[in-house]
Amino acid sequence: MLEIRIHCKFLPQNFDHLENFISPIDYLPLNNNQKAIEIKNKRFRIIQEAKRQWLNYFLNIYEIKIQEYEQQYQNEFIQLESLFSNNNDKTMLNNIKGHINNRINRLKKDIYDKTASFRRIILQNRQRSSSTKNVIDVSPEPYLDLISNPFDKRQWNYLSFVENHLTGYPHLIPRNNAIFKQYSDHLLDYLNQSYFTPLSYKDQLISHEQAQILGSIRRIIQNRNLIIRVTDKGNNFYIGSAVEFEQKATKFFSDTNAFIELSCNPFNEILDKVIQLLNTLRGKDLIRKWQYEQMMPDRTTCELAHLYFNPKTHKDGIPVRPIESTIHASTTKISKFSDKILRPIFDAKCKDTTIIDGASLITELSKYNKKGLLKSTTLFCTFDIRNLYTMLPQEETLDTHMKFLHVHGYRKVKGISIDTIKKLASIILKDNVFAYGKKIYKQTTGGAMG
Repeated sequence: MLEIRIHCKFLPQNFDHLENFISPIDYLPLNNNQKAIEIKNKRFRIIQEAKRQWLNYFLNIYEIKIQEYEQQYQNEFIQLESLFSNNNDKTMLNNIKGHINNRINRLKKDIYDKTASFRRIILQNRQRSSSTKNVIDVSPEPYLDLISNPFDKRQWNYLSFVENHLTGYPHLIPRNNAIFKQYSDHLLDYLNQSYFTPLSYKDQLISHEQAQILGSIRRIIQNRNLIIRVTDKGNNFYIGSAVEFEQKATKFFSDTNAFIELSCNPFNEILDKVIQLLNTLRGKDLIRKWQYEQMMPDRTTCELAHLYFNPKTHKDGIPVRPIESTIHASTTKISKFSDKILRPIFDAKCKDTTIIDGASLITELSKYNKKGLLKSTTLFCTFDIRNLYTMLPQEETLDTHMKFLHVHGYRKVKGISIDTIKKLASIILKDNVFAYGKKIYKQTTGGAMG
């Protein structure tokens, strides 16, 4: 029931009292729209996070109550079991167990059957309630980098619904897991069935309504010269001025000074260079045939890489993160092959000093604590490196790469010499060219980020 309330954005009324405790914005800068937007969004996030914490507290209390009731039930049942055991009446005990299980299953079914009607009632009450019109919800919403919201409630809910379902974090399940094959087969069957089955009248109405909403959103974006992007680490959309977003991109190019603008498209030149390198290495028997085939680009499908930016709404000033799409670039197959043979070495040698996520951090802290090193005086320090990928000198990066392999005793990896690996890595780093807008750039410091 609570899950439906969250999905329908209609929490119990006491949750909305939080907004009364956090004072409204009585003052906004008169001549600084960007500062005003920042203040409004900070207030929104403070209230939303407070509601989420309060909701988490309520859920914890609810879980504790369930555990207490379960413990009480177990204690009573043990006493009952002991009573019947003393009287050697197992038949009556089994009948009672069966009755309890049937009753539990009936209650579960009743709750499931009532869920749909409860959802409908919640939606109706929410639509009738005037208090929910401007209430801040706990579910993610787009980050609005504008002084006022140009979308109506229906359009805004659609944008929130789309980002919640399309930008969620993927589950870390190995790709070779059988569940992927099962899911793929079920999905294909469902798509085929849906494609060849005529839409019901209800689904036609829903599709028509969604098409109208989507069309109206597109018109607003075009008419107001707005931009929509997936946020970096935010699991939601960013909506802002296209002009101001382009200024952020320009600032990134200026701050990093890691790119040069080219006067002509070097795509064919780079592709020929990659093919020539692979042919030379294969001709000298420095790489095997299967390695050569895995790294050779397909001239019919290759294309120039392109750059785009995702906004970092979790940071002050909302800087941008560059993402280079190199999926069909000339050097992509070399890059993938190199990663496949070198990453296992790095992971194995650096696993004791590498933290990859929150679960990894907790595991390492637990080990640290067991050694007696985690004390009340222990200091935790965090730091953020801005534009890391555009700060690393390319030659130094290549030298460090080779030194790493030497230090750990590698002279060859999968039959490929370190000198050959350096040549392959060099063409990946030094021939990184991409399109952005109507211009073509070459990266002169660091490597591609994506």
